[in-house]
Amino acid sequence: MSTQANQIIDFLLSLQPPTNLPKSVEVLTPYQFPEVQAIVKTFYTRYYSDTNPRTFIWGINPGRHGGGLTGLPFIDPVLLEKRYGIPNTLPKKPELSAGFIHTVIDGFGGEEKFYRAFYINIINPLGLMKNGKNFNFYDTSEVYNALKPFMVCSIKTQLKFGANRKAAICLGTGKLKEVTLKLNDEFGFFDRILAVEHPRFIMQYRRKKMDDYVEKYLRVFNEALSAGF
Repeated sequence: MSTQANQIIDFLLSLQPPTNLPKSVEVLTPYQFPEVQAIVKTFYTRYYSDTNPRTFIWGINPGRHGGGLTGLPFIDPVLLEKRYGIPNTLPKKPELSAGFIHTVIDGFGGEEKFYRAFYINIINPLGLMKNGKNFNFYDTSEVYNALKPFMVCSIKTQLKFGANRKAAICLGTGKLKEVTLKLNDEFGFFDRILAVEHPRFIMQYRRKKMDDYVEKYLRVFNEALSAGF
């Protein structure tokens, strides 16, 4: 049987950007670059070379300073080199969301334990930009409707890797939660969707209460795991 690593790598490196988006919206396509292809292969081979099912964690879009560069959700080039020991020539600018997620990973027990239990990906696996800034797939109905078939197909493909269908985690309690619940109601991906505040919101507006949010994340993550498979 093919390992999760093989399936994830094949999925990511074969992603083709939708062609029906407005011209004003740019799609981030890091997987076309040989350096990112090598990064993806190294990371997933290290942590996902088995067939064990994982609990899925869903974000919005890969950011232009994080997954939109490295090809790895919530891992920026700085963390990639300093924390994971994967040298790279990508611009070394830290991403706030990535920093918070790794604080949670530390609280959970470190990378090895975390990635054995969880698989992080993005509902829209290719990031978007507009006017030089990150653009969320749900910001306009035109973009959402154009991307919906692509996103649904991507989710269905990833579920085949081995997923905890009892519960998944949504990194957002606002619009992302609303859209995720709507998609889940329509397609029945998971029995339950548990939501936590988005890392960017926490780091930008609630940083003084960061420890409280880390505790909440860990509580919700463990709740999802305890739901069974």
